[in-house]
Amino acid sequence: MRGASGSYHHGDLRAACLRAARELLEEDGGGLSLRAVARRAGVSATAPYRHFPDREALVSAVATQGYRELAERLTAAHPTPATPKDLADVAVAYVHFALAHPALFRAMFSEPCDPGNAERAAATAAISAYVDGLVRRAFPKHGIEAGPGADFEALSTAVWAMVHGLAFLHLEGKLDASVPEVVADRVRAAIHANLGVAARTKQNSESG
Repeated sequence: MRGASGSYHHGDLRAACLRAARELLEEDGGGLSLRAVARRAGVSATAPYRHFPDREALVSAVATQGYRELAERLTAAHPTPATPKDLADVAVAYVHFALAHPALFRAMFSEPCDPGNAERAAATAAISAYVDGLVRRAFPKHGIEAGPGADFEALSTAVWAMVHGLAFLHLEGKLDASVPEVVADRVRAAIHANLGVAARTKQNSESG
């Protein structure tokens, strides 16, 4: 919000710049620049630099918002997923988020960001921890590799990679995304198929 002098109150400028950046992303899918954000926010060309020293810092801030919103979407799908069905529901929520916010999703995962941005790192870590907790609860119950020697970190990476791959296959038009219900059914089927293969592989290795 602007004061009588036309300048933003402390704290409002950053929020205004982030809103402008999100609007620009939604309109043209990219091309973010501090100058374009300043024009959209209605401030001087140098004003955004008070909060964002360069474009990477701006993208990191936008990506952080995206990670938090994605985390909220996953938690809404299931706060403590513990079964293959829960995992499938979470995967559907992940893919639907990507399809609902394609430009934001690409900014989160495809745009170069500030590697030293602590806020972004914390938001990403929250999603990673959520996936890790899901794997630790769901996989042992499903009969997939578990126990003291289980490499849950590798399993978490594999699960995230699988779901993330499904999201981008739909985003890039490699898989039809025109009907949300069809997308959901396809994602659930892919998750259950992969879990089934993993379970059978473990059973065969134990019997052999």
